[in-house]
Amino acid sequence: MKQTNYRWVIVALLFFATTINYLDRQVISLLKPILEKEFSWTESDYGNIVTVFTFFYGASTLLAGYIIDRVGTKLGYIGAILVWSLAAMGHALAGSTFGFMIARGFLGIGEAGNFPASIKTVAEWFPKKERALAVGIFNAGANIGAVAAPAIVPWLALVAGWQTAFIATGALGFLWIVAWYLLYEIPSRHKNVNEAELAHITQETAAEFATAGDAATVNSPDGVAIKYPIFANKAIWGFMSGKLLTDPIWWFFLFWLPSYLANIYHLDLKKLGAPLIVIYLAATIGSVGGGWLSSMLIRKGWHPTRARQWSMALFAICVTPVMLISQMNSMWPVIGILSLAVAAHQAWSANIFTVAADQFPKQVISRVVGLGTMAGTLGGAVFPLLVGRILDHYKLLGNLSEGYYIIFYIAGFAYLAAWTMLYIFVFSRVKARS
Repeated sequence: MKQTNYRWVIVALLFFATTINYLDRQVISLLKPILEKEFSWTESDYGNIVTVFTFFYGASTLLAGYIIDRVGTKLGYIGAILVWSLAAMGHALAGSTFGFMIARGFLGIGEAGNFPASIKTVAEWFPKKERALAVGIFNAGANIGAVAAPAIVPWLALVAGWQTAFIATGALGFLWIVAWYLLYEIPSRHKNVNEAELAHITQETAAEFATAGDAATVNSPDGVAIKYPIFANKAIWGFMSGKLLTDPIWWFFLFWLPSYLANIYHLDLKKLGAPLIVIYLAATIGSVGGGWLSSMLIRKGWHPTRARQWSMALFAICVTPVMLISQMNSMWPVIGILSLAVAAHQAWSANIFTVAADQFPKQVISRVVGLGTMAGTLGGAVFPLLVGRILDHYKLLGNLSEGYYIIFYIAGFAYLAAWTMLYIFVFSRVKARS
């Protein structure tokens, strides 16, 4: 029997959901030059708005993961995107800084469901050897959203007003909900999945339940109401530490790069598009390439943990050149370094999620991803406060570029520290096989 390949249709749906997720998320950073004038924002005000989003995003991820594990990915994902789409459109109603904080809070609550639902879907639909590639593909949607935003949002704002930019991008989620409802079902019940593909998807299920974690057991491979002591598996600490240290850097890249280019290189809303598109296209390549690299090593016979370990070491090293930005005197060399850094982050992200999927059974993976995302957004909630105050301080001194350079130094070290924590709690504890 020839094997069907419907699982890749599912990845395409996850890709488009993540594209919309990041498109909605980034609108405010692109409109910052307009909004800060209209609402008299300081860098600290903007940092506070970013913190509200990341706080509610992080605080909601564990609950979102729990709900998705209980109701399933089909209904759970629909609920998440419904909330965040309404919240994205709700920014158009904001008439004050506090109004934006309320809208960002609800956006964070809704968007908290995206990655727990996506990673659980990948665990349901893919064997271990394909998961990093699948995660890399759907995670590339984050970068396509970031590429589409500077191409669409400034034009909408200039032609029809900033409120229209929020409404139009937020409305895209409703189209996705229709497609997801019509096309998604779990593999064992899907009419477009034949026995050969189902056998391919479930080939490692028994082994996962037998080996997932070092100190915990699972009652049965098909058990729905299982009890799995997540914190007895020390891999959770590596996963959470890795997210805590690196997610804030990605938030900085996402929310402050437009402002950085505008402030340091004096780019207006019309000129921001080209450099941002270059940066986030590179991130797209990194996301897919990072997933492909570790998956390729596994196909060559590497143990999955060893493949993640050395791939992620390479990605951590590739971020460190951001510390050289202070030595650059022109924009495009800086764009090149930033492009490498965001590509490395997305490659890192594709693999750190699959580290979690490798170490835990799929029945609890949404909660595990929720814990990791909560840790990442805890750092992401604190870091913007630091960024805003550093930039305001150096702006008063008339040397704003020095403030950005300090933040780039922090970014350069963060991934090496995160890899060290993963080594302690995950990589060193799993015997690697060549």
